Amino acid sequence: MSELTLNGRKISFKPGQSILAAALDAQIEVPHYCYHPSLSVVANCRICLGEVWIPNAKTGKLDLIPKLVPTCQQAASEGMVVYTDSPKAVENQKAVMEYLLINHPVDCAVCDQAGECTLQDYSYEYGRGASRFEEAKNKKAKKDVGPNILLYSDRCIMCTRCVRFTSEVTQTHELMIDGRGSHESIDIFPGMPLDNELASNVIDLCPVGALLDKDFLFQQRVWFLKKTASIDGITSSGDNLSAEHNEGRIYRLKPRFNADVNKWWITDEVRYGWKFVHAEARISLPSIKRADGTREEFSKLDPRGAFDTTYAHINASLQALVKKRLALLLSPMLSCEDTFSLVRLALSIDPNATIGLGPVPIVGADKTISGFVIRAEKAPNARGVRRVANAMLAAKGNTTGILEFANFEREVASAAIGAVLTTGNYPSAWTTPALVAALAGKFVIAIDTLPNAITAIADVVLPSATWLEKSGSFESATGRLQSFDQAIEPIEFSRSEAQIGMDLAALRASVPAQKFNADGVRKELAKYAGLDAFSTALHQPPPRAPVDSDMVLVEL
Repeated sequence: MSELTLNGRKISFKPGQSILAAALDAQIEVPHYCYHPSLSVVANCRICLGEVWIPNAKTGKLDLIPKLVPTCQQAASEGMVVYTDSPKAVENQKAVMEYLLINHPVDCAVCDQAGECTLQDYSYEYGRGASRFEEAKNKKAKKDVGPNILLYSDRCIMCTRCVRFTSEVTQTHELMIDGRGSHESIDIFPGMPLDNELASNVIDLCPVGALLDKDFLFQQRVWFLKKTASIDGITSSGDNLSAEHNEGRIYRLKPRFNADVNKWWITDEVRYGWKFVHAEARISLPSIKRADGTREEFSKLDPRGAFDTTYAHINASLQALVKKRLALLLSPMLSCEDTFSLVRLALSIDPNATIGLGPVPIVGADKTISGFVIRAEKAPNARGVRRVANAMLAAKGNTTGILEFANFEREVASAAIGAVLTTGNYPSAWTTPALVAALAGKFVIAIDTLPNAITAIADVVLPSATWLEKSGSFESATGRLQSFDQAIEPIEFSRSEAQIGMDLAALRASVPAQKFNADGVRKELAKYAGLDAFSTALHQPPPRAPVDSDMVLVEL
């Protein structure tokens, strides 16, 4: 691989790569605003300029390019020597920062971007210590440019990332550059709100506080947020996410870069689709339907006793139905680990248990935008549930495998079925009249997050955790198996389906219940024929690198 020298350090680069791209790959900071690896190179912010020396093939010496060169645009070459920390380059950085801040409002204290703003960071690292500008600043209006996005025009530094995104990536062309000079600004074309499927990615692209998320506005200071690696739990895309949360509450989902899956983007559907996690209607306590038809919800003052009582009621009722068969409905919203735990429980109760897959919502057709696929399948793990359930059933000699939902509905209506365990965890309504009718007269255990027609008639309701409240793995529409971490604790007294399955299995075996551990379950999964991928092909998020602060902390 070819090499150049940047600020006294030798770094490698790929053919055709720019100096800046090579520096970023080598984790060397070179200040930049307009450059983004997914967008065209315009070299208009000018803060990345550096002194460049190129080897002379005839003399064998280094020739200095007589002017500063934009490192985002200049192709790297063998033996090149570049300085972005020379006096000339540093003076340019200070000048660029001074120009950018001339009309910029001093509102960092109330700006949502504070704490993750490169204008702040570069002002501290590369700017001047004081402003020489004494004239009145230009004032520009705040604009509502789309259903999820606000544009604070006076904070914009005209890097044009957002304009290039709508032009080159989504190709929807909602944004444009209006005006010239210091009165230049970003705007939408008349009658074209910024509302395409990927629109809110411009919020992540904006290096300053110009484009802000209406949903996150004034909700939380970013330095209080913790980040947890997650996977799209709304659709089958497998998109990599970062769940940002504080004190047990999710505040936003942002894309996590993965070159093989979603690159830098997620859809607005996924970005804002987590709201049911904190819905007021969430089922938070276990409940039992009494003989008179009333429902008893157990006290929040004794959650342990509530679960023990509920589990005991389930166990006793199942034992009373010993001559009847059991049916298990597995939601495509469950993780592979949830599936394993519940299938193992079901087969321990009834080796011939009927196991089916819940409805898999399909909305429209898949749509591809610049290589990014928006999935029509609105469930994250239908393939993973099928894979795990089929492998476990095959190990028991069941060659029929997991039933698709329509077949499961017909099978459950049989008089031979005495008890049915259903799972949901969908963000919206999912039950069907046919399934509800088929459950009549049977002992029904519903594990779910939101109330629905089945939780209304179920003999026992157990509150379950959403994907952001547990760890596990999903298999995407492309067959990629990926793990995700638990972001927050389950709200109130809900539990993961995997934990509920383990608890009930421990009660039946009269042994102490174990705490669910995703890695441990995957080791058990990998022992089944066809499930070795859980040990050989599981894609896990990379560990987070520690970040050292350059701020001086003073003990008070």
